[in-house]
Amino acid sequence: MTTDAGGAVTAGRTALGIELGSTRIKAVLVGPDHAPLAVGSSDWENQFVDRRWTYSLEAVWAGVQQAVAALADDVRRRHGAELAGVGALGVSAMMHGYLAFGADGELLTPFRTWRNTDTGRAAERLSAEFGVNIPHRWSVAHLYQAVLDGEEHVGRLDSLTTLAGYVHRQLTGEHVLGVGDASGMFPIDAATGGYSAPLLDRFDRLAAEAGAGLALARLLPRIASAGEPAGELTEAGARLLDPTGRLRPGTPLCPPEGDAGTGMVATNSVAPRTGNVSAGTSIFAMVVLERELGRAHRELDLVTTPAGDPVAMVHCNNGASELDAWAGLFTEFARALGSEADPSTVFEVLFTAALDGAADAGGLLAYNYLSGEPITDLEEGRPLFVRPPDSRFDLGTFMRAQLFASLATLRIGMDVLHAEGVQLDRMFAHGGLFRTRGVGQRFLAAAIDTPVSVGDVAAEGGAWGIAVLAAFATRRAPGQGLAEYLDTAVFTGTGLHTVQPDPADVAGFDAFVQRYVAGLPVERAAVAHVGTGHGRAGPRATETETTPTEEQPA
Repeated sequence: MTTDAGGAVTAGRTALGIELGSTRIKAVLVGPDHAPLAVGSSDWENQFVDRRWTYSLEAVWAGVQQAVAALADDVRRRHGAELAGVGALGVSAMMHGYLAFGADGELLTPFRTWRNTDTGRAAERLSAEFGVNIPHRWSVAHLYQAVLDGEEHVGRLDSLTTLAGYVHRQLTGEHVLGVGDASGMFPIDAATGGYSAPLLDRFDRLAAEAGAGLALARLLPRIASAGEPAGELTEAGARLLDPTGRLRPGTPLCPPEGDAGTGMVATNSVAPRTGNVSAGTSIFAMVVLERELGRAHRELDLVTTPAGDPVAMVHCNNGASELDAWAGLFTEFARALGSEADPSTVFEVLFTAALDGAADAGGLLAYNYLSGEPITDLEEGRPLFVRPPDSRFDLGTFMRAQLFASLATLRIGMDVLHAEGVQLDRMFAHGGLFRTRGVGQRFLAAAIDTPVSVGDVAAEGGAWGIAVLAAFATRRAPGQGLAEYLDTAVFTGTGLHTVQPDPADVAGFDAFVQRYVAGLPVERAAVAHVGTGHGRAGPRATETETTPTEEQPA
């Protein structure tokens, strides 16, 4: 921990990271040694409006301001100092999605998040035309779907960005994006580090064929790599962060990044043959590649690290939200019995019980699909639990089935990487799913048959990761790369807890995932025949998410 933390705060020898995750907005202040000095957060939730997942821009700023105010209170309480300025600042957020603005800066259509999967026609056509997998979540898929649907706002487009890019632009006036986040908008040319020029031209021709005159290169943010300057906090930006006026303008900002990139930083997983799994509302693996893959795979995104190195991303829209919903039910039951067990205790009891469940989940089958899941070709989801009459049905086995379900789609994508011959030296895990020691970590090791490590610094997640990127931009030595900086300045002496895959668990998960794949027609039938509820704004889990879906990042 930083010595004389109050002095570091007063002198501005700090870096502030803000990350907008799917259920929490988090701010982390780090000192000269990158150790967290203070933390602030606010909760928020997506809304399901007109059959699309969205957040309002008003909620963005309300949440950011609450998180920064809570951080300032934490600084005052811990260190007896006032937060008036910081040495560096960085913003991160959920990747992908669609934020489209007109020439006057007006939002042309409600924010369409990564969770929306109504871009199937666009993703399929672009993937075929580009020869590169374009997932449903990517910004270019959202844009092309709007073109195909003849949406009126397309003709008024002036700029397109991600959530991190939007917040950064409001703080600095700079229309810029870190390369990792940009790589989830449009394919990156590995040779130039910029958007692929031939594919930009191809997109413009496809848009013209559909009746839209677009020049995509002029709409997208410029790209910056980790360590490059990306603007300074303006007076208006400082007021957006802190309406009280205590926060001084002039702070340098690093390039805004996506939560996948900050998760890589938070787990020191930016070098080839390293990877990390982040588990919150969604669950995804990032694997840094040594070489290009043999061909395109619809299960894999090809993105980059914040430094621009190639990464294969296995992104599953559905992570731990269904676990949260079941934990909420058990909490309600406990209260009905007169127990006031807090949610974290309920999670710990349920997760620990899973360790005693049948190795293959006893014939039970669960799907955690609150929303669509492109990896398994589902445009919508319905949470589902089914069992044969002769199955083993006890609490431990039930919870093991639910935990296995949260990892099963990830396993399907990781199998594609293994078939490509991709090898890993280490896999790190972070997120609420791994908070109960030795449970989620053990089951992930079984799912991917690879040792899994959990670190003690990554507990602060992507908000800490973007704070580290902000520090890197202002403190790195000339010519020093991100991987070297993390190894020598950030992660020295960091403790790791590593779990080896247990053979019985590996065999059990293999049996479960075979049932899972075989049972997918049941999930598809549920989508076809079960409606979305009684006019609610969204599934119940989005309203009650607590421990396992807490974003780490954010």
